[in-house]
Amino acid sequence: MAIAGKESDNGVVEFQFYRHENRTKWQNFKNALYDKSTNQILGRTPKNWGQLLLFYAIFYAVLAALFAICMQGLFATLDEREPRWQMTHGLIGDNPGLGFRPISPKTEEGSLVWYNITNATTVDKWVKLADTFLAPYKANQTGKNYVPCNFDKPPQEGKVCMTTVESLKNCSPERKYGYNSSSPCIFLKLNKIFGWTPEFYTEPVEGMPEDLVAHLNSTKSEESKKQIWVTCNGVDDVDKENVKGFNYYPRGFAGYYYPYRNVENYLSPIIAVQLLNVTPDVIVSIECRAWAKNIVYRGGSLNRAGSITFEVQVDKAYNPPEQLYQSKYENGTINIETTTVTSTTSNSTALPA
Repeated sequence: MAIAGKESDNGVVEFQFYRHENRTKWQNFKNALYDKSTNQILGRTPKNWGQLLLFYAIFYAVLAALFAICMQGLFATLDEREPRWQMTHGLIGDNPGLGFRPISPKTEEGSLVWYNITNATTVDKWVKLADTFLAPYKANQTGKNYVPCNFDKPPQEGKVCMTTVESLKNCSPERKYGYNSSSPCIFLKLNKIFGWTPEFYTEPVEGMPEDLVAHLNSTKSEESKKQIWVTCNGVDDVDKENVKGFNYYPRGFAGYYYPYRNVENYLSPIIAVQLLNVTPDVIVSIECRAWAKNIVYRGGSLNRAGSITFEVQVDKAYNPPEQLYQSKYENGTINIETTTVTSTTSNSTALPA
């Protein structure tokens, strides 16, 4: 685009330029903020600013409305109680894992349960952890959807079974859960999987421990056999020698607690496992396994499923280790090395407190 000019008599084209006033930087800055000659604020008149603000207000209002419509459509497809993706279609899968309590809040202690019989501080630590875990089971269960349950009377839809700690026997709070003796109690739970229904073992099968086989053979009621059985034992031969046996309160997870439907006030069933006469001053590794036809079992330290391992050390002399210990077995003797004990659990989600 050419700039208009005026040609003089001698053929020279003259152009007119407006000479800017000599201003200081501060005057230029103030003029940029507000120009009195044009009535512009930051380069725009008030009318221009009003039009711009109105445009963006309408623009973002439309965006917000579209976002709200999309979110409302998404929420309309979701169920507050039932997950969209279940069982094998979800991340959790269809193979529930075992979890145990009490567990130390210190992550460096891993899955080790260590206490000293003669030291009240170490005993009270585990008693308080067990109390905290069992608090929901001790709570006053007077809600409208609480009902007493048994094998002949499972809960109806929308109802949940009342739970009690009275059946824990030797693992009761009054007995300090066995932590004032060499027979401590561990509480087991199955991870909750929505819609999962157990398939029960009502007859002994190959590989079952002898004590579970004897229990099944002595149980006459077919309904009472509809349980997810649990067995525990030492991981290695030396571990098996260092614990004299196990008591279970009760023997399995009752089938009438399943399937889990995310009903309000639902509490997972628990099993108290009492380790009998643990050899003092020795770390004992224990494995507990859940028995159901549709619970896949895999042992080992990697990719464990359907079971859990933990370590127990009961001391009679107060000699707390500076580091956690892990025992290694060689030629029937126990060699202790200082290392970190890690928890080996199944491949399902973590157990809630």
